Order: sequence, then C-alpha cells, then structure tokens
Amino acid sequence: MRLRLIALLACLASAGSATAQSVPTEAKPMIGGDGAIPARATRLPASAQQGAMVLGVSHQAATVEYAGRTLRVTPYGSFVFGIGRDATGEAVLRIKQPATGWVEHRVAITPRDWPIERIDGVPPATVDPPKDIAARIEREQARVVAARARDDARTGFTQHFIWPVQGRISGRFGNQRVYNGTPKSPHSGMDIAAPTGTPVKAPADGVISFADPGLYLTGGTVVLDHGHGISSNFLHLSRIDVQVGDVVKQGDVIAAVGATGRATGPHLHWGMNWFDVRIDPLLVLERGK
Repeated sequence: MRLRLIALLACLASAGSATAQSVPTEAKPMIGGDGAIPARATRLPASAQQGAMVLGVSHQAATVEYAGRTLRVTPYGSFVFGIGRDATGEAVLRIKQPATGWVEHRVAITPRDWPIERIDGVPPATVDPPKDIAARIEREQARVVAARARDDARTGFTQHFIWPVQGRISGRFGNQRVYNGTPKSPHSGMDIAAPTGTPVKAPADGVISFADPGLYLTGGTVVLDHGHGISSNFLHLSRIDVQVGDVVKQGDVIAAVGATGRATGPHLHWGMNWFDVRIDPLLVLERGK
C-alpha cells in the first residue's frame, strides 16, 4: 500500500511539472453521483516550439477547431495537433463544450534556429532527376501523402514515444539541406545512424498504413499511423517486416535499417506528421522525459 501511495504521488508530481509540449495522457473521465459528467477545464501549454506535437485536454464531448480542421477528441477529452516548422505567432484554437459557447485558446509559438546541412556524394539522379523519374517520384509521394490523411480514433499518440533505433543523430528535423551543392527542402525528419539490418521498432502503438520496399527517393518506406492524424514514417529500410493493415504495439519490430533510395550510408530516417504538417520526432521523444 505504501509503495502504491508513493507511485501515485510521483505521478501527480510529474503531471504538475509538464513541459510546453506535455499534457498528461488519457486521464479517465469523472462521473458524478447522478451519472452526469461535469464540465472540465481545458488544458493547453502556454507555448510550443516550431515542429512540436501539442496535446490538450478538454471535455470529452467538446468540439475543437484548429487550422481549418475539427479535431478528433478521445473519450477522455484528449486531442492533438501539430505546429509547423515555419509557423509563427500563435496557434489559435476554438473550443466549445456542451455547456459553453465558443472559447478561444492561444498557444504562443516559439521560434527555432535552422542550421544548413551540406550533403555531398549523393547520386546525381536523385538530386536532379530526369523528367520520367520526377513523374515517378510525384506519384509515389502522392501515395504516402494519402496514407498520412487518416484520422483514426486509435490513441497511440498519447503514449510516451520510444526510440525506434539507438544511434547517433546524423540529421536533424528542419535543417536546410544542400545536396551536392544544390539547395533542397528542409529536412523532414530525424536521421539516426545505425548499421544495415538493425531492427526498427514501433515508437508507439499504431496500424501500418503504407509499406513499399522500392520508392525511388526513400527506398524501403513504412508509414505507421498512431491515430488522430499523427503518423511516423520510416525511410531507407533494407527490410520490411509488416504489411498494410497490421496492428503493432510499441516496441514491435517492423523493419530493418538500410541505405535504400537517396542515402549515402545506412541510417534510419524517422519522420512524423500531423496530417500534412511535419513535426519533430525529437520533441516528441523529449515529451516523455
């Protein structure tokens, strides 16, 4: 009993010191003696960095609107959204609970510095592809974009994410990329250097929404949907151990590290999205600290 009390106090202390991107996960709804669920105060961080995944809590029957979307709310009142790399100012949410009108909530967006990464030795055809290859890349990327459009009710996104592989961070989210001297789009995820064949584990629960071993730019590619528009994508894989529709648990092996597609050496590219908004996996990991 004493150990249980200590554990409970520790959990409460942890919840009270939540970081800017951290709201306690999936607290059960309170039921009154008459069976009614009382109103809940909406909880959101005061600020969030560019590239953050932001969790909030409100009434489980609330309507939450942000960036032109109506956000899905869990039975416990949790919801999630992403802050883009180039977002500035404030994230403005409109929330309506059953017993209230619309209330506006604002989250200040904290800017970040984005260094330039220069990468040489990349196959020229992957930097400036010929017309037929460019068309192929466009078709393949459209399939990936479609997979990221899911809005499932699953709640893997509320877990504390784990590293899919252990290794040195060889590329960071958001940094401007220059391939063979040619400026390209900012880096869309985090690169983790690891030997070919290293098992890739699911960082949180989810369902496989895309799996293809042979995309031109990204090689072996898997998209894992965590629910509510949050997804992880894993690129340059040497092996894929799952197929579309597979339900996986946090820690399950889903693939292996490789150097397929546009890569100069073996590593795992781990990207994350809230629908079409790219978010920083490292910030998601730090939320669990």
